[in-house]
Amino acid sequence: MEKDLSYKVVGVCYDIANKYGKGLKEIIYQKALEEEFKKKGFDFESQKRINIYSVDTGKVLGTYVPDFLISDKVILEIKSSTITTERDVAQQRSYLKSSKYEVGYLVNFGSDNMDIRRSIYTNDRKHFIPKLDNFIN
Repeated sequence: MEKDLSYKVVGVCYDIANKYGKGLKEIIYQKALEEEFKKKGFDFESQKRINIYSVDTGKVLGTYVPDFLISDKVILEIKSSTITTERDVAQQRSYLKSSKYEVGYLVNFGSDNMDIRRSIYTNDRKHFIPKLDNFIN
């Protein structure tokens, strides 16, 4: 899923990790990523609100604000903590499960070695997707 784009996103994350190391605040990594995405010509949005849908009806239940949405295809969530918890990973997978997005990356710049977790939840597994047309303005 989104193989070329994913490869480029991961490359930028490694570039930032190599430039800045670990231990900085999350907002510093966010701003550094923004700068690098702009420099490399990425189509991205920072802090964009995305809809979270009822998996049964397709109605909007609320919104989620990921750190980055890249090319309207890949969600990138960043952390700066000593460990990546299973709760962090499960939360990202839940957002993928109930949104129209299929690929997400959780990148923790604070762990000993940068920790990157990819999650995929394809739209063909989401029963609410065909119902969305009924609820979109």
